[in-house]
Amino acid sequence: MSDPTPIPDAAVEAATDAALAAVTEASTVAELKAARSAHAGESSVLAKLNAELRNVPADQKAAKGKLVGQARGRVNQAIAAREAELAAAEEAAQLAAETVDVTAVPSRRRLGARHPLSLLMEQMSDIFIGMGWEVAEGPELEHEWFNFDALNFDEDHPARAMQDTFFVDPPESHLLLRTHTSPVQVRALLSRELPVYVVAPGRVYRTDELDATHTPVFHQLEGIAIDRGLTMAHLRGTLEHLARQMFGEEARIRLRPNYFPFTEPSAEMDVWQPNAKGGARWVEWGGCGMVNPNVLLAAGVDPEEYQGFAFGMGIERTLQFRNDLNDMRDMVEGDVRFSAQFGMVV
Repeated sequence: MSDPTPIPDAAVEAATDAALAAVTEASTVAELKAARSAHAGESSVLAKLNAELRNVPADQKAAKGKLVGQARGRVNQAIAAREAELAAAEEAAQLAAETVDVTAVPSRRRLGARHPLSLLMEQMSDIFIGMGWEVAEGPELEHEWFNFDALNFDEDHPARAMQDTFFVDPPESHLLLRTHTSPVQVRALLSRELPVYVVAPGRVYRTDELDATHTPVFHQLEGIAIDRGLTMAHLRGTLEHLARQMFGEEARIRLRPNYFPFTEPSAEMDVWQPNAKGGARWVEWGGCGMVNPNVLLAAGVDPEEYQGFAFGMGIERTLQFRNDLNDMRDMVEGDVRFSAQFGMVV
């Protein structure tokens, strides 16, 4: 077996020069990490030369060990120095990027807040909670049976037409975007034990153009009460209490005969606004009436034993005449200057 070949000095010098050059050329921490792995790691040339020390003759081992050790030390020192330089450079760049000019004019941001429609809908719901009613919600994508059939709408009723209702394809699904929150009332009757006192606020959809007095997406608050012995007097008392809470103690309502498929008798409701801008006046507010027996039967309620009343009004319209607003488009454009008029309530 021949004697092992001593580690050539030239090989050590070449490996050291290559390592130092790679460290010097590294311009980022990531590049330096790659250089360390290639020239100072376990698979580097210097590491392999160091492993060859076991094969060096005993009389040369000390000299070769010193040569390789000094080379590896130089490389490690160079890596540490370059690492400090790159870290300092990155810190300086970060500080420069985060520099704040304390003499500059600050950029002022308006704080957001809840929309006045949301606040009004919550306020009206709270009035009914104070009377012992329950707030209920339902799906906005509704089945035609809940939206029309269960509410006594005839099959040829104009409200079912595509000109008034957003139907969802395919037509066989009988799905639509609800045109009122009355389906929530039907669902409440089907899912609760009697008596039922439920108010249903929520978003509804109609195929209207967006203008000063109409919007295709708006909000309603509807209520239904089903119990033994309920009459129009209970309905009127409930709505007068709501009106006084909303418009002041001097507010009152009047009921004018009308027709709705889901109530009989039915009435249009006006509210007297004593503090209205421009002088006290009557304003049309919503519709109401005694629940049609056909609606009770659709929900499995015996109309001979139970009676009830229902009502509904638009939240946008309520906000509009309550605060003397002329253009309904202001409510849907998302301008914080509009919301700021009502107090920035979070």
